[in-house]
Amino acid sequence: MSTSQTFVISLGGSMIVPDAVDTAFVRSFSDFIRSRVAVGEKFFIVCGGGRVARRYQDALTELGNTDHDSLDWVGIGATRLNAMLVKEYLKDISYENIVTDPTLPIDTEKSVVVGAGWKPGWSTDYVAIALAKNNSASRVINISNVDHVYTADPRTNPDAVKLDDVTWGDYRNIIPREWTPGMSSPFDPMAAALAEEGGIEVAILHGSLLSELANILEQKPFNGTLIY
Repeated sequence: MSTSQTFVISLGGSMIVPDAVDTAFVRSFSDFIRSRVAVGEKFFIVCGGGRVARRYQDALTELGNTDHDSLDWVGIGATRLNAMLVKEYLKDISYENIVTDPTLPIDTEKSVVVGAGWKPGWSTDYVAIALAKNNSASRVINISNVDHVYTADPRTNPDAVKLDDVTWGDYRNIIPREWTPGMSSPFDPMAAALAEEGGIEVAILHGSLLSELANILEQKPFNGTLIY
């Protein structure tokens, strides 16, 4: 897959399956991708697990297995199911396989490659950063139900301030340092460490603002947070 005008998107499961599968979002997101492919752009799209992952992780915990690797594997299964949905909906323009190991070369002329969870220890954000690193992309776009990075969790801290941009060092001081299965963070700590090491920027965008996605692709100001 050519890296010319190729973009990497970490598509949060919170947008694909906020509770039930959000077919309206999947359709609108896919329509946007098709419109950009029509003008020659290419995409890696890595899908998260969303509510499906958390429900199965909660079930496994209730059954008495709280092993982190086991919980991660259950979550990884959910990401692959979501990736299959997106890949099949974009079947005419997407690579036939779901990418689960971002370190392997991908040989395809298709304009869209869909990825999912790899192995325990991190979220699909990490897979997206690894794909960017291994395919010479300098920016990852993170689309989820989070609109910005804040100085604290705005759900519990009314004094939290939204940030339009933040360095990786400052961002990593805001979030937990360790990964736990199912954790909620704008961008997971393991992925953040890999991005900082590789000099990769991440744009945080709420999935309801797909009109802003074009601004990000065109390196224009956008309504969200840039982590660099």
